[in-house]
Amino acid sequence: MDRWRGRVALVTGASVGIGAAIAKVVGCARDIEKLQKLAAECQSAGHSGVFVPYKCDLSNEEEIVSMFSAIKSQHKGVDVCINNAGVAHPDPLLTGKTSGWKNMLDVNVLGLCVCTREAYQSMKERNVDDGHIININSMSGHRVVQNPDSHFYSSTKYAVTALTEGLRQELREAKTHIRATCISPGLVETEFFQRLYSDNPEKAAAPLSTLKPLEAIDIANSVTYVLSAPPHVQVCGFPPHVILMWCSITVAYYMFQPLLLLCCCIISNLPIMR
Repeated sequence: MDRWRGRVALVTGASVGIGAAIAKVVGCARDIEKLQKLAAECQSAGHSGVFVPYKCDLSNEEEIVSMFSAIKSQHKGVDVCINNAGVAHPDPLLTGKTSGWKNMLDVNVLGLCVCTREAYQSMKERNVDDGHIININSMSGHRVVQNPDSHFYSSTKYAVTALTEGLRQELREAKTHIRATCISPGLVETEFFQRLYSDNPEKAAAPLSTLKPLEAIDIANSVTYVLSAPPHVQVCGFPPHVILMWCSITVAYYMFQPLLLLCCCIISNLPIMR
């Protein structure tokens, strides 16, 4: 992590949960009081570096652009951008409110894209070729659970999965060494469900009562890990359902190899290579 000393990282949604566990630098969120409290905690704990709280509504492009302008004037620019902010509303596809859908799109998708664009431009202007853009995604971006309240939220997280891959491809085409990373936690013990079901404490507590959830610090440690990876190391992983799929294919291959090869030949319309 020595190469990041003296550099600037932006963490969105830094006031609570995962963002608060990650933030030790410039942290933005709508709740400035919680950000200031976190800044005081970082200072009293003796953490290296400085935590700078910044109030920003990530559903508002003008506020995001203004924030990056302030970072440029005060700290020269951003070297690391951690897109952590996210919102969820219990608005099903058949009966949900348009306002809830729009807010999820504005923060989870458009806000992330604007921050990514502005962070990249900040790095490009200063010839920063080793920057890092990290999207804190979710397992909801890789599979859809049978809960109508989460279906639209899941669609925004699927978008984050696609956007991260698109970002990786565009960075490659730009011939830059700036990295793009997507981290997809499962169940995490944060204020997520309390906010999602603010009017139903029992429903909010239910998901965390049956499983041992991750803690916010676990995701923060994952961020530290990918940031500490040297330039010649690429960190790559697969969500559980993909691993299960490949395990199933492997077992099927060895059990039914002749039949599988024939099926592959028919599907792909290619000759079997021996």
